[in-house]
Amino acid sequence: MTEIALSRRQYRLLDTASKLVGLGLVAAGLEAGGSTPTGIALALVGTACATVTVFLSHE
Repeated sequence: MTEIALSRRQYRLLDTASKLVGLGLVAAGLEAGGSTPTGIALALVGTACATVTVFLSHE
């Protein structure tokens, strides 16, 4: 697995951006219909995007 080294500032910016994008995708999924295939797909992608920084380390 490739290691990605980020400074504290870079990590914080990436973390905030990924959470905002994830929140937007979940909101779009709800707007599209939470029980439709499109809504479910958007919600899953949004959740994955919002939690991506959990697997990154920062210095």
